[in-house]
Amino acid sequence: MFSAQAIQGNWNEIKGKIRSKWGALTDDDVAVFNGNVEQLLGAIQRKTGEARENIEHFLGQIVAGGAAAVSEAGESARAGAHHAVDSAQAVSHNAAAAVRESYADVEAIVRKRPAESILACFGAGLVTGVVLSLLLQRK
Repeated sequence: MFSAQAIQGNWNEIKGKIRSKWGALTDDDVAVFNGNVEQLLGAIQRKTGEARENIEHFLGQIVAGGAAAVSEAGESARAGAHHAVDSAQAVSHNAAAAVRESYADVEAIVRKRPAESILACFGAGLVTGVVLSLLLQRK
């Protein structure tokens, strides 16, 4: 059997399906649920003449279908999160490999041409200092 909580969680969907299956029911007829499964079953049974077992079976299918949809959505979200983590890790590993490779290239250049490397660093520092001092003077 299903619980009142299971029905309450999907009430709007369940109410629509009940009204669709048993067109003789009005909004007032299905409004009697208000958390009480017995009242809902009794109201449907009185209004439609349907056997209680059939009503319970129908409601059980709806509740199970809703639970399956929620479970499927959770699995889909979990799979998406795992995919995002895997993608982020791959990008991180690729970036780290590129940094290591660039560092090795720079190290090789400095070893091959130390004087030019020192002059290039000095020039870059000088240009950076001039730009910063001009920016600070504007404020």
